[in-house]
Amino acid sequence: MKRIILGGQAIIAGRGSLDSLREINGARAFIVTGGNSMFANGTIAKIEKVLQDKKIETCVYSGIGKNPDTGAVLDGLAKMRELEPDVVIAVGGGSPIDAAKVMALMYDYPDLTFDNMLADELPQQRRGVKFIAIPSTSGTGSEVTRAAVITFRDQSLKIGLKTDAFVPDVAILDADITMSMPPHIVAETGMDAVTHAVECYINKSLDDFSEALARGAVAGLLEYLPVSYRDMTPESREKVHHYQCMAGLAFANVGLGVVHGIAHAVGGQFDLGHGLINAVVLPYALKYNSQDAEVRRRLARLAREVGCDDFVNAVEKLNDILNIPKSLRETGITEQEFTAAFNQLVENSLKGSTRVNPVPVTKSDMAALLKCIYSGMSIAV
Repeated sequence: MKRIILGGQAIIAGRGSLDSLREINGARAFIVTGGNSMFANGTIAKIEKVLQDKKIETCVYSGIGKNPDTGAVLDGLAKMRELEPDVVIAVGGGSPIDAAKVMALMYDYPDLTFDNMLADELPQQRRGVKFIAIPSTSGTGSEVTRAAVITFRDQSLKIGLKTDAFVPDVAILDADITMSMPPHIVAETGMDAVTHAVECYINKSLDDFSEALARGAVAGLLEYLPVSYRDMTPESREKVHHYQCMAGLAFANVGLGVVHGIAHAVGGQFDLGHGLINAVVLPYALKYNSQDAEVRRRLARLAREVGCDDFVNAVEKLNDILNIPKSLRETGITEQEFTAAFNQLVENSLKGSTRVNPVPVTKSDMAALLKCIYSGMSIAV
């Protein structure tokens, strides 16, 4: 028997769906966002206007970076406690949404600590605060998942925390707010979504529901992501926004694999965007996982569905279209930095999602894989 969660109470999708915030009931709303983009494109002002028209007191906490750490969560939590909200609204990419998930849970459970979280001692439901997620990028799927990824600086590692209490009550998918995304963010977040769908699809725990969502997401993303990157059309932005959410729904019930294991290790050590690391690592990981006959069968099916002969080659071509680096060296990590961090990268990459990779990864396998990913050498399997 398997328990399947397909988001929270509702997914509200469509251009202009931000207006659905008019249906909120509450007295005080705490808004969590990233840097300046949501202010610059008018999204925060629009949200504040809707809430103020309903006489809801608001407080905006901004500045969540691309790899939110425990310090950022605690700082936001202190501000949240000052307001005592009954509604938390996370607006932005996966980073502010993930940070807000943890803030909201710690607000609901004042005695909850990060040590509890690392020991997997997490409550499975929020006590009272309503949580609304509004993604402004198209990649993480965090608006519908039970995971929050937080950087623990003392371990130089990004850790995925998981509990049903992290699933937002409502996800609002308004592609209008994605129109201001620059091409490189479209590329990196879009490849994050591709990685979610593909890693989910080749995972040994794949179920019928997640299979349909993952396959649909892969086909849709490979069709519309290049258009969203190149032409920035409203239709392509909306399609990618929806397909990335489907990928989130898929992997939330299945799990991921070695790509995310490596990405969390590299992202914890170097301040690179999560989607960028995923994009670089994905082709190497697929070649490694192609040792497994069932993985080869599933990748062949994806190839047929997207109309190509070799799915790994299709991913590499997509990376080329999106101007994704071919190796970690090309992202700007120096050989000296990589060598100094290598042993810790190997150890940390074996944790997390790597444990459920369809092909077991030994320490020596990981060392060889990381060297190839850094240098751009071909994988020997």
